[in-house]
Amino acid sequence: MAADGETAEHVPVMLERCVETLAPAAEDGGADGAVFVDATLGLGGHSEALLTRLPGIRLIGLDRDPQALERSRARLARFGDRFEAVHAVYDELPDVLDRLGVASIRGILFDLGVSSLQLDMRERGFAYAYDAPLDMRMDQTAPLTAREVVNTYPERELARILREYGEERFAQRVAAAIVAARAKDPLETTAPLAELVREAIPAATRRTGGHPAKRAFQALRIEVNAELAVLERAIPAAVDALEVGGRIAVLAYHSLEDRLVKRVLAAGAASTAPVGLPVAPPGTEPVLRLLTRGAEEPSEAEVAANPRAASAKFRAAQRVRRGSVATRLGGAGHARRRMRKG
Repeated sequence: MAADGETAEHVPVMLERCVETLAPAAEDGGADGAVFVDATLGLGGHSEALLTRLPGIRLIGLDRDPQALERSRARLARFGDRFEAVHAVYDELPDVLDRLGVASIRGILFDLGVSSLQLDMRERGFAYAYDAPLDMRMDQTAPLTAREVVNTYPERELARILREYGEERFAQRVAAAIVAARAKDPLETTAPLAELVREAIPAATRRTGGHPAKRAFQALRIEVNAELAVLERAIPAAVDALEVGGRIAVLAYHSLEDRLVKRVLAAGAASTAPVGLPVAPPGTEPVLRLLTRGAEEPSEAEVAANPRAASAKFRAAQRVRRGSVATRLGGAGHARRRMRKG
């Protein structure tokens, strides 16, 4: 996966760090056949490295994008029955594991955001750098598109999405401009929308911080794919699926994702015992051990070689005890799927 807007040859982000972090879970797992999950399969770069360097593992790859699954199946066919690709969103992990008869896993990787495949296929409408239909669906069988969002959502809801998901300071101005423009003609493609956003943002602000439409396009993409709601369910479910000794590794590309991941891992790594007790009651001990100090970033050399890695934030943890992280979060990890138009 990657940040928005640039084009580059597909290169897996922080590949060595991901593999070295997850590898001990396979080595500590004992017998061959330890199950790993790539929750965001994409073009299969991380999965290929894990299957190559950890020859005893079996890997399940999830992706909501049928085109990505087709390419990854071809790329990883040489691994035979050690690899299985599944069309699923990553918050569906418990159902996938149940369907495959997998009771628990040794390792799981999340590489969040939009994939290289999705960015580079212009007709998917993820990038503001060229004109394309307003789509932005990671799964093109899903009903909601960016076109529907910008042309039918009320101004107040558009402003909320831009403010919360894009962290856009001028969300209200941009939303008002969208509503005014669509009253004349529906917005159909990315270039007019990007220009509209640019004009709605004050000139002084446009001089810094990259393309003015970057935040708006991020917000629309998150809304179309319900990315944060899905992630909020998926990370606790992934931790709860890990065996003791198993590991989770996550690459996030913007602050909203990273804060959510941090909150879940921190909850798992903390004691739930009341402060001041001389001995922690059974069941209140941490269930995770953090493997990173804060969020790690790619090296300058990697960013120079692969600009899409620039905004990556890497966090990882190891399961040290049985117990539910979702329960510690008050059930947030199992929140009801938000209803969307469709």
